[in-house]
Amino acid sequence: MNITIYDVAREANVSMATVSRVVNGNPNVKPATRKKVLNTIERLGYRPNAVARGLASKKTTTVGVIIPDISSIFFSELARGIDDIATMYKYNIILSNSDMNKEKEIRLINTMFEKQVDGLIYMGATITDEHVQQLKTSPVPVALAATIDPTETIPSVNIDYEQAAYEATSYLIDNGTPQPIYVTGVEESEVNKKKYQGYVRAIEESNGSVNNDYIINVDFSYESGIDAANQITEMDNYPKAVFAATDELALGVIHGLQDKGIKVPEDVEVFGFDNTRLATMVRPTLSTVVQPMYDIGAVAMRLLTKFMNKENVEEKNVVLPHQIVKRNSTKEK
Repeated sequence: MNITIYDVAREANVSMATVSRVVNGNPNVKPATRKKVLNTIERLGYRPNAVARGLASKKTTTVGVIIPDISSIFFSELARGIDDIATMYKYNIILSNSDMNKEKEIRLINTMFEKQVDGLIYMGATITDEHVQQLKTSPVPVALAATIDPTETIPSVNIDYEQAAYEATSYLIDNGTPQPIYVTGVEESEVNKKKYQGYVRAIEESNGSVNNDYIINVDFSYESGIDAANQITEMDNYPKAVFAATDELALGVIHGLQDKGIKVPEDVEVFGFDNTRLATMVRPTLSTVVQPMYDIGAVAMRLLTKFMNKENVEEKNVVLPHQIVKRNSTKEK
């Protein structure tokens, strides 16, 4: 049998309003009465009904978080940043995995709204017009994390992906490879477009033209990185440097090359993107773009709390700084 607030009030011989004040931490309760109510709650095993409380207060103190892949190190670090700040501001997280499937993404967005979350943080590969329409008409505040809205109307937290990719490619060019091979995913997201633009800009500024044969489109996975390495070794006189759009792809490339007897960085240099924990687990350790995943999640959650609390927000589209970390998968200049 479910224990209700009425049962607690009856057993403690107080009003339901008094029980409610104790449960919600209202200071206007005598210490002796508070102790009596808390003892009764513990004895009866009463658990407040969050849904009922939310209906009464019009707040559920929950935030919906939609991520593409819960098993990804990249997204798990983002989620950790979100959860830490949510805990600080006394919000609970409802986490859902979208599998980068558009129909599932749209369904999850609507499901979160049906659950009466107070806010929503969304991470996804491609933001279509349908996504934008769903999020713009949201009944609660929404923030994007590591995701770009092409219309720039939905608040977001990102880095400058174009500049970061430009700097990584330029480093490999300066190391002696006129056009590094670019290994990227097939998804047509705004983030991927920005990385591609940075890669192209670096090559055009240095050499004037881009050889599309050196652009390899695969899935965003370790196994696809190995496949990319196999494609590279089948090329005649392939370039001696690879820029991968994610660390996971970069690790696949490194291991795929090593399986062929090719040494990294002596024979081929490899540069990644994200600076996940994988970057220091591989041998040689991976040179990469530092995308502050935890910070992106934390700042996105803080941005959302400002909207939920109707605080003043001066910058709705936050761009965090990135860094280039040079490790052992590339040569010293």
